[in-house]
Amino acid sequence: MEYVNRKLEEFYNYIENKNVAIIGLGVSNKPLIQYLNDRKANITVFDNRGRASIDEETLKQLSKYNIKAYFGENCLDDLKGFDIIFRSPSCRPDKKEILQEVQNGAIVTTEIEMLLQLCPGKTIGITGSDGKTTTTTLIYNILKEKGYNCYLGGNIGIPLFTKIDEMTPDDIVVLELSSFQLMDMEISPNISVVTNVTPNHLDIHKDYNEYINAKKAIFNFQNKNGLVVLNYDNEITREFAKEAKGNYLFFSSKEKLDNGYIYNDGIIKLCEKGLRRHIINVKDIHLRGVHNYENICAALAATSTLVDIDTQIKAICKFKGVEHRLELVREINGVKWYNDSIGTSPTRTIAGLKSFDENIVLIAGGYDKKLDYTPIAKPILEKVTTLILMGATAGKIYDAVVNEMKKQNKTIDIYKCDTLEETVITANKTAKSGEVVLFSPASASFDLFKNFAERGNKFKELVEKL
Repeated sequence: MEYVNRKLEEFYNYIENKNVAIIGLGVSNKPLIQYLNDRKANITVFDNRGRASIDEETLKQLSKYNIKAYFGENCLDDLKGFDIIFRSPSCRPDKKEILQEVQNGAIVTTEIEMLLQLCPGKTIGITGSDGKTTTTTLIYNILKEKGYNCYLGGNIGIPLFTKIDEMTPDDIVVLELSSFQLMDMEISPNISVVTNVTPNHLDIHKDYNEYINAKKAIFNFQNKNGLVVLNYDNEITREFAKEAKGNYLFFSSKEKLDNGYIYNDGIIKLCEKGLRRHIINVKDIHLRGVHNYENICAALAATSTLVDIDTQIKAICKFKGVEHRLELVREINGVKWYNDSIGTSPTRTIAGLKSFDENIVLIAGGYDKKLDYTPIAKPILEKVTTLILMGATAGKIYDAVVNEMKKQNKTIDIYKCDTLEETVITANKTAKSGEVVLFSPASASFDLFKNFAERGNKFKELVEKL
């Protein structure tokens, strides 16, 4: 008998002839235009960019469907008279224009929140300051190895709301979720993972506490059957266990847990009632670095009720890593070049630095998310022979490292460059055989690039031309 998603049918009936606002014409919202138009919604779009910044294909689509559009910084002045508002993750839910519409009866949601509400199958969500993408992809690969029909979305993959029609109760949706996507969320995935929480995105969030509370939404609305996987070594995520509505599992690389998954002495282990079972020797996998072994522990815990250990091991041993995350680009004259463009915070870059035994030429710097760069100084002095800086955070990183050099009475070579091209040329001139060139910006990409992927692809292109 063919499956019918009753919740989705109810949504179709609800949305017909409703006044729908789509705020932000980014990756997650653009597919909504045709999808909602086909279901006879009255759509209006808003984007704070000027019309000239919107791609031609989207503008043609708006014209084709005769959809009203408002552009520019004051576009939300015309946000009036809507039944439902789809905001993009980059649009804060507490904008005064949105709050006014809520007072007038509007429902505010996102593509991700509606997906979680209407998805008929099991949902798994992954968030954290670092390690989200690798953990999400590992979970997806483990489930695929077992034979599940899976959908990958959120920050990676494709916008999945328009795919709900295809989903059945036997399917699994795996989502990488940012704090922006989780803000004001009132539904949680069935299985949730929080890899860690450290200061991040403080240029957007009001303060660190708001950022932490956004992360909690990934498990706050679970029921007693839910599962949340938490990093025991991170004080904030360890405390999250006290607020879990259902079950929780820890993972650790520093403690020998009674229950959970640990990395210890080169082995990833399952701990049950104080007994430890060896699962994987890290010599047998492609990933490197303790942070990646922690990601594996998190993925094992998240899939523990769905996949047998042998299948988990098989998938993990096949996994070669995520693009832009400690990705080997090429070796030139004995120097290995690694692309770690996804390293958008100091903690991510510190984890990358700790993954290598070789001396490192580090290329860092980018958009300023108002983060503290003091913690990165010691790891740089421990691992880096040459530091090459660019972007808005170059000065912050430089000051932190110079201050640490004075404390330790130690020096390393530091260069400041204006472009990514210049950093690659400088690295090629200074790197010695046996060293690693690591492109790990410890900063976001928005000063010069659309996202970390575009930045990473540009770096790889430049390295391939050497």
